Amino acid sequence: MAPKTLIALALFCLAGTTAFAAVKPTTNYIKSSCATVTYPALCEQSLAPFAKTIQSSPSQLARTALAVSLKRSQSAQAYLNKLKRFKGLKPREKSAIGDCLEEVSDSLDRVSKSIEELKHCDRVTGQDFIWHMSNVQTWVSSALTDENTCMDGFGGKVMEGRIKTSVRAQITSVAHVTSNALALVNSFAKKH
Repeated sequence: MAPKTLIALALFCLAGTTAFAAVKPTTNYIKSSCATVTYPALCEQSLAPFAKTIQSSPSQLARTALAVSLKRSQSAQAYLNKLKRFKGLKPREKSAIGDCLEEVSDSLDRVSKSIEELKHCDRVTGQDFIWHMSNVQTWVSSALTDENTCMDGFGGKVMEGRIKTSVRAQITSVAHVTSNALALVNSFAKKH
């Protein structure tokens, strides 16, 4: 190889190593932060794509976790809306899906409010920070309760089957990312 080619190759490899080194600490931050939540593997998997945005910011980590929860809630809501129109539903299944949709809608509203409220936490301190953060924690906790309440209508053996199983899978996915988001919000509150 010509010397110029070797130098260019060395510089290319060095640039790649530097870029890799810059990404590694942010994923390490996500990994260490996710170690404290209930579902750490899910936490890492759902937040790793946003490592460049998150960097090592507890505030950005909490906001991103809430955005992931919001996105999963929107997907669950869309799924339930499609499922409700399914022709083969029993009346009790249709009713339970309708109730679940209301809970998911409430959850979406609360997570949306939390994302907006969390933006204020970056601009305030002291009692103002505590007040805004308390709102966020209350709404995310309520959203998690809504998600868990969704499954109440599917209780009993009469509701066993594919509909219950598919709804449970959707809602469990949302509840797990919301649980993780709440843990990261609480962690951010303690660090401030």
